Amino acid sequence: MKIGELSRRTGVPARMLRYYEEQGLLHPERADNGYRAYGDSAVQCVRQIRGLLDSGLTTEIIGAILPFLSDPGEIHLHPECLTPETAALLRGEIDRIQARIDCLARNRDALRAYLAAVQPDRVS
Repeated sequence: MKIGELSRRTGVPARMLRYYEEQGLLHPERADNGYRAYGDSAVQCVRQIRGLLDSGLTTEIIGAILPFLSDPGEIHLHPECLTPETAALLRGEIDRIQARIDCLARNRDALRAYLAAVQPDRVS
């Protein structure tokens, strides 16, 4: 399929699909006329990339783990494939996500406290 069809099927603009290709996340074939040609599996791949991006991962992290993902939440990474650089990258990402979770939890607690103070009978 051409990039426009992939865009329609995934809801991701063609410009973003080109960016994913530049980042090494998508690998389309090239037709004789130079047009990108995507297989049907590209639809699932783009959806997976979107899900990972939406969860806050960077394209660098996604590029490191995408070859080992078969389904959302299922990673097939053999220990010998994990380089020290990738492990460090993943540890840094885990720390960043945890800091974000901590910040969100503090904000949630502050909002609950505010509501409890101004509407004590309505807090859940």
